[in-house]
Amino acid sequence: MTKIFGFAGWSGSGKTTLVKAVIPALISRGLKVSTIKHTHHNFDIDKPGKDSYEHRAAGAHEVVITGSSRWALLHENRGEEEPDIDFLLDRMADVDLVLIEGFKSYPHPKLEVYRPEVGKPILCTDDASIVAIATNTEIETKIPHLRIDDIEAISDFVMTYCGFSSERRHGTA
Repeated sequence: MTKIFGFAGWSGSGKTTLVKAVIPALISRGLKVSTIKHTHHNFDIDKPGKDSYEHRAAGAHEVVITGSSRWALLHENRGEEEPDIDFLLDRMADVDLVLIEGFKSYPHPKLEVYRPEVGKPILCTDDASIVAIATNTEIETKIPHLRIDDIEAISDFVMTYCGFSSERRHGTA
């Protein structure tokens, strides 16, 4: 069964940088890892003039693009509500761990990425789903505090929190 663990924080806190560093650290420990990235902004991974873009522009509800190296499913919400994490997870291949960047209001376990220079308040004081905090400063919290640049410690925390064995942690499983 796939486990999930999130990284939440305000824009500019370094979530993507941290997730990009943690992914290979977890893979080196023997995990198969996927990600979900949430954004509040409109985005497009397709380009005008490409056939797949033209299919969507013509009104297709979903378009699958496939080739020898990868495939992607483009789904147009077309006025429907944005899907929640459970809906998205149901459509992903089974892996050991899905790291979720964003979705800070969803009640899955997550690590807060906090930098005071962003000028926003700490989230963990009002969110019980935040189980640890990674930051570049000393702060008082009731949850584990990790240095934002200590990728090994953060990866160890995620492994332990998600219940992965110490044998797997050392890449022997």
